[in-house]
Order: sequence, then C-alpha cells, then structure tokens
Amino acid sequence: MNAINPAIHVAAASIRLGGVTKSYGRLTVIPRLDVEFRAGEFTVVLGPSGCGKSTLMQMIAGLERVGGGRIVIGEREVQDLEPKERGCAMVFQNYALYPHMTVFDNIAYSLRIAGVTKGERRTRVELVARMLGLTDYLGRKPSQLSGGQRQRVAIGRAIVREPAVLLFDEPLSNLDAQLRHDTRVELAELHRRIGATTVFVTHDQVEAMTLADRILILNKGEIEQYDTPKAIYHNPASVFVAKFIGSPPMNILAVSGDGSVLRLSDGRAIAKCGLKGDFQLGIRPEDVAVDHTGAASALKAHVRYREDLGSHSILAADLAGATVRIITPFGSEAPERSELLLSFPLQRLHLFDAMTGKAIPGAFGAATKDQK
Repeated sequence: MNAINPAIHVAAASIRLGGVTKSYGRLTVIPRLDVEFRAGEFTVVLGPSGCGKSTLMQMIAGLERVGGGRIVIGEREVQDLEPKERGCAMVFQNYALYPHMTVFDNIAYSLRIAGVTKGERRTRVELVARMLGLTDYLGRKPSQLSGGQRQRVAIGRAIVREPAVLLFDEPLSNLDAQLRHDTRVELAELHRRIGATTVFVTHDQVEAMTLADRILILNKGEIEQYDTPKAIYHNPASVFVAKFIGSPPMNILAVSGDGSVLRLSDGRAIAKCGLKGDFQLGIRPEDVAVDHTGAASALKAHVRYREDLGSHSILAADLAGATVRIITPFGSEAPERSELLLSFPLQRLHLFDAMTGKAIPGAFGAATKDQK
C-alpha cells in the first residue's frame, strides 16, 4: 500500500450488545449475546459456517433486525435505527460495486448522496485513492479491475465517509492466497492509520490471528472465548477453541485421572495430575517432543505419515487409538523410522472437562511466562 496521508483519522466508537437475540421462525441463530467491541480496536469475529457471525455483523449494520436486546454504538442506542443512521460502513465479500460507474463514482457515491460538494468529493476520493493505490484506476469500470483492485474500491467507498465503525463481512474470501496475504497487511496498516473501530467477520483463523487486537469466537451463536490472539492460542477456554485455532490444531486425547497421574485409554501414564475422573488432555503439535534418550516416561507411538513443508515437518502418529500430530522444525532430526518415543512437557499441557469441554485452569500448576 502507498504511504497513507494521516488526514483521514476518525473518532472511533465502541459497540455494545446487550442481550441481543436473533431467530428465524423456530430456528434460533443467536440465543443471547452480551459483548463489547472496544473503541478503536480491530476485532475479528471467528467461527465455522452457521455459527451466527454474519448475522451478528448484519444486526450491527442494521441489515437485520434484532429479535431482542440492545445495540449501542458510542452513546447511541441504534437497534431501531436505519442503516444509514448508524454511522457504520460495511465491506462485503462480493464487493457490491456499481458496474456502470467508474471507480471514482463508486467511491464518491455515498458522499454524493450525503450532499457533499463536488470539490470536497473530489478531494476526499483522490486522497483515498492515493491511500489504496487506486489513483491510476479512477476512470475504469469494475469489470476492468482485478479482484484485489475491486476489493480496494469497496474499502475506499467505505472509508471515504470517515465512519466511526468499519464492518467487514469475509472481504478476502474471493482472493487468491498471495493476494489475501497482501491485503491483510494493507488492512492492518489502514486500521493503524485511520483508527476506526473495526469488526471483521471470517472463518479463516490465519486472518483472525494476524489482524485482530481481539478475537471473538462464536459457536452456535454463543461466545466460546473473547480475548487476544496470543491468549486464545496459548490458553484456549474449551476443546472447541483448542481444535479451531492452530494448524494443525491442538492434539486432544481422552485420559482418566486416579488422583496422582493421568492415563491414556490403554492404561499408560502420560502426566502427573492430582485430579480424579475423565478428562480431555490437549497439547499443541509443536509442543510434543520426540524423545531420543529413551527416557522411561516417554511413550511409544507408531508413525502413520509424514509431511515435509520446507520450514518444518508434520508427523502423524498413532497413540492409544488416537492420532497425535507433531511439528518438527527445519534442521531438527526428524525420524524416518515407523516407531518413535514421545514426551509431553507438563508445562505445555491443557486439561478440559470430558463432558463440557471447558478448560480446567491450574490443573498442572501456573502457566509458564510465555503462555500468559
């Protein structure tokens, strides 16, 4: 992205949802939601298809009416206001550009409707065009642009209004991998410069981890976790979060505790723990250690396959009827044999309730410094 003129910097507004619900007939999409998106932060709403994230976005924008509850933007209660009265601008997955208009006219459209003078419109559109690298394309129609350029036009149309709230509904889904990466970098820089409160809906965890100040993870319309990317990765609040974040996701193993150790389904001890009952044990693939010393505490596992990805390798091994994935970094001694010994560092383990899937804090003592 070109250097951004700091002249565009908006007065950000917080977004508070209190007891918000949404149903379609007998289908409840959002049972009840209480959350606040902080002013000036970049919040990513993340979750699988059908979890209610786009519905949440559309209720904030006013494109969907709430079933109940309140939406407050800044100091105004807005759930009964029309979209144009809410001070939000939205960028859609399909760009939603006017095909018969030039890039200039698409960006300027909302200003023209608002009665902004012709001279002021030109000044603001040219500023946004320089910001987004679109100056040479202002006379073109959307059909003459690439997908990435069209997405920039859609973003330009949103920010030219200098809104207090920017809403993005899976805006990068139609771009190829390299362009998604480049556009993520541009969006992060854009947010840093203009300061609008930004809510970004996606099902892509990479977008969430790289863009967000905070991530809101939804599951069937309910909040699983709302925290910083680092906290969510290192301290997932549930098995759902642990398996949704990370590539490969966290390994989850069924274990039982006898008050001194946790045992796998085949009876082998895997970790010391003072709890009794059935649990789910989690560990990230990069935290599983391949043991080369033959330690008595190491567990034998059978390697099923290996993926070499250049920077690292991923091993998949059978352990007590479950598949454990291990990431071995570039330059490490990745075993070629079909059997290997694995160790599970206590400070890297996570314990979850077997029934609810919720995390059990402090099961293995205090978290290490880099996990906090």
